[in-house]
Amino acid sequence: MKGIKMRIDKFLAHTGFGSRKDVKKLAWRGHVTVNGVPARRPEHHIDPDRDEVRVDGELIVYTKYVYIMVNKPAGIISAVTDPDGEPTVSELAAEETGVQGLFPVGRLDKDATGLIILTNDGIFTHRATSPKKNVEKVYLVEARGELTEADAAAFKARVTVEGGYLCREAKLEILTAGPVSTALVTLTEGRYHQVKLMFQAVGKSVLSLKRVSFAGIRLPDDLPEGQARPLNEEELGIIAPYLSED
Repeated sequence: MKGIKMRIDKFLAHTGFGSRKDVKKLAWRGHVTVNGVPARRPEHHIDPDRDEVRVDGELIVYTKYVYIMVNKPAGIISAVTDPDGEPTVSELAAEETGVQGLFPVGRLDKDATGLIILTNDGIFTHRATSPKKNVEKVYLVEARGELTEADAAAFKARVTVEGGYLCREAKLEILTAGPVSTALVTLTEGRYHQVKLMFQAVGKSVLSLKRVSFAGIRLPDDLPEGQARPLNEEELGIIAPYLSED
């Protein structure tokens, strides 16, 4: 970034101070200073590596890449925008954190819930979703039908789903078994409707699906559904092998 100029409104929107419209108001009202001087013009250009930017006295540090976790509710599309106007995880993340234009790493079905990470780091997205990297994803599943150890063995031996696709080896950990069963499922791939198709292959049907872990990061108990937050230092350390190096 050295030597590259950036508009102050874009800089503040990127660092989580709201939309470009929101940060323009901050600047106009005198809340923003650059090197100690009020910066009231949103189009004012700065060098993020050299200029000292403060909002109400708080020093703002620029980071090129942003990593946000969302506890996705049902009914939200795993996309940046939706042509039909349906709400998306990128829009939800922007509303919650003020950071615009992030894209989801992988996807969750519209009716699925739980952990999804959003970023502007294309290298991380590629690595974390590449089948060659064997990134683990863990789902809490509620299913109609009694799960058995034979089902767990079938998941381990690789089930063939509708369409003839042979899934990779997966782990099925049965939590409760009965007319409605619960289980944790660990996969290293993420094809369209895969968990649902795998349960269908062993004669069960998925009632609810929640991702509780991705690439070693667990969905925190204190992040309510529909909310988002940046990854903390510990979580960034967990996914460090996949992050962009520049």
